[in-house]
Amino acid sequence: MLPLALAAGFLGCQRAQGESAIAASPPTATGAGSGGAARSGSPAVAETALTPEENATGKIVTFKSEDDLKKFFGTWKEGMEAQRQKPVYMNGPSMEGGAPPPINVTPVAPKPASPSPSVSPPAQHAPARARAVDSAAPAKKEANESITNNQHANVDEGDIVKMHGDHLVVLRRGRIFTVSLEAGKMKASGMLDAFGPDIDPAGSWYDEMLVDGDNVVVIGFSYARGGTEIGIFSIDPAGSLRYRTTYHMRSNDYYSARNYASRIVDGRLVFYAPTYISPYEADVFRPFPAVRRWRRGAADTDFIRTLVPTRLYHLANETPPSGYMALHTVTSCDLRASDLSCDSVGMIGPAGRVFYVSENNVYVWMRDWNPNQGFQTSPGVLAKMPIKPGSPVQAIRVAGMPTDQFSFEENGGFLNVLVRSESNGDAMWASEVTSGDAAVMRVPLGLFSDGVPIASRSRYTRVPKPEGNAVQNRFIGPWLLYGAGNGYWTRSAGASKLYAYRYATKEEPSVVDLDQGVDRIEAMGDDAVVVGSRQQDLVFSPVGLGKEVHAHRDFVRRNASQGELRSHGFFYKPSSDKEGEGVVGLPIRKEGARGGRYLTEGSAGVLFLKNRGLELSELGSLDASPLGTNHDGCRASCVDWYGNARPIFATGRVFALMGYELVEGQVAGKTMTEKARMSFAPRGGAPARGADEESPY
Repeated sequence: MLPLALAAGFLGCQRAQGESAIAASPPTATGAGSGGAARSGSPAVAETALTPEENATGKIVTFKSEDDLKKFFGTWKEGMEAQRQKPVYMNGPSMEGGAPPPINVTPVAPKPASPSPSVSPPAQHAPARARAVDSAAPAKKEANESITNNQHANVDEGDIVKMHGDHLVVLRRGRIFTVSLEAGKMKASGMLDAFGPDIDPAGSWYDEMLVDGDNVVVIGFSYARGGTEIGIFSIDPAGSLRYRTTYHMRSNDYYSARNYASRIVDGRLVFYAPTYISPYEADVFRPFPAVRRWRRGAADTDFIRTLVPTRLYHLANETPPSGYMALHTVTSCDLRASDLSCDSVGMIGPAGRVFYVSENNVYVWMRDWNPNQGFQTSPGVLAKMPIKPGSPVQAIRVAGMPTDQFSFEENGGFLNVLVRSESNGDAMWASEVTSGDAAVMRVPLGLFSDGVPIASRSRYTRVPKPEGNAVQNRFIGPWLLYGAGNGYWTRSAGASKLYAYRYATKEEPSVVDLDQGVDRIEAMGDDAVVVGSRQQDLVFSPVGLGKEVHAHRDFVRRNASQGELRSHGFFYKPSSDKEGEGVVGLPIRKEGARGGRYLTEGSAGVLFLKNRGLELSELGSLDASPLGTNHDGCRASCVDWYGNARPIFATGRVFALMGYELVEGQVAGKTMTEKARMSFAPRGGAPARGADEESPY
């Protein structure tokens, strides 16, 4: 709870010489905002030049050897034992009165089991290689249209439905299904368990799926086996599936209610995974990321470490401030090689984190965390961790903390980040609760180095504080949009504000008054749409993002709520021949039902809206059949944590995926109607028809 300290620190300070002070209060203009005039004065230095206070604060280095790592743990443990005689002070120094002082960040190491004679540790500079089942390299990636609402072009995110040629590939309740869209029809093509035949799926969740070439990759987490599972399947042009192999990767639980565990970037499967560590590890290598090919009776000795000490970074000559730190790792695996080749790079730092993936880097924002006090107000570290194997890690010191991955945008040689003084990171449900002052940090990528310079106060611009805890934020073109709603399980009482900020030119933020909460912000071409609840209604507010911000007439769906809350539940398909036109698709619940009902079987319907020059009109909705109990013999992932409904625009057609149903729509004039419906539910497990069961959601 440090709004005053932050206001006196990076939020309430004056900018560099000659620049006006940051406004102490948010602008009051509404609608189109407060105009486009840039702030008076000119910066003392160009944005890309380093300011005098952005000097090195230390150095990040790798460990020289395994003995060097063990020595570090020993020193860390001795320091913690000495602190037991003193009051524990976890906050770190205040930022008031100066730039962030150095943070105590030090390495913590994982512990692998003793290597067996058949598995030798990798060479100090060589990535581990796990043998794939097939000796032939997978086919080259097909030029499929994307049906996933990804944050970035060329960075695919794991989801529950993907395209392969003319087939939809669907992951649901522990199985993979393929549905043919050939010849203008829909036909079930294949079904296979999302896990290997020799794997007991009890205690496992299979949440995300990606398709690259003829590879289908299923990402899951096993509480029974402890770690991430990577299931690899082959798919052929007929939609037939074949299980190939499963790899097991050491990690803590990756689940986040907003972020996704996996990405594919240019044929590389990319994971960010934290492993929480302490100086009391019996084996300091045990938490290191490692991969093993799964087999019945697999043992710890089968693991091959993908991270070696010379690729693990830490702040030199600094002792960790607490006994609770994290080994932050980025692991990338080459899906197009004949062998699945995986390489990891890591950094030891504070345990609180938010991560963001661009085309070249994974950015990890680290901040101290105390099990008794929560996230602290001390400065943090932002690491730039490369996707390309062998490239170095670089870092800067930062203040505040982002809300989620959408708080970041790497663009034009800069990294832009919306931060709040009190934020909880993006693990599990933590992004739903943030508070405190807000600022936009804009730093040139050249500031990142192994000297860990401070991002000076001139890099932060104070922006209006959102009026709530469940913050939504999104970079769209030259704009940062943000506001607050009521999160996952409650409805908004009414009005809220949307803030629009030109992050590169740093003009005074525009303020748009809304009659609903800000529960979703999405790009709609070069413009935006804000979705939120207003008591019992669901409201869509188009926002024009030209030279100024313009709010347009709302579209209101009475007595409804969002049926899916993840970013992938939404899709906007622009018209191929009419600029400024397109179709919005979003799952909704009718009759006032809460969106979270997807957690108890059943599915939302999908609403489609026509956009013509930011005027939204209803085309219609494709609705799910009433469902009772699903007698599908589910053995794993029997709760749809990632949802089960998606609007799909594929092969020039429009579909709604709703649980085990796929419904095709057709547009005649200004109306969408149902053209065809099919169920791909497992045999003997077709949903029983009838009224929805009572749900606590």
